[in-house]
Amino acid sequence: MAKTVPAPDTPPPAIDFEHSLDELEQLVARMESSELSLDESLASFERGSGLYRHCQQSLEQAELRVRLLLDPESPDNAEPFEPEL
Repeated sequence: MAKTVPAPDTPPPAIDFEHSLDELEQLVARMESSELSLDESLASFERGSGLYRHCQQSLEQAELRVRLLLDPESPDNAEPFEPEL
């Protein structure tokens, strides 16, 4: 059985959404403060791209779970609920 190896900019699955988002926010703050060299900025951008993809996938999976809970027979037809203001 072949073992798949994640891309270097992809966080391991054990890292949860909140941790990934927190790290991404810290990377953005450091990049915005202009404290980093060009090489550090590029490495941070690469890491941030991986974290962003991880967060996006987590949100998409959460949305699918909610759709399945709302309408297990036909999740594609489930209507999103409107947030209360």
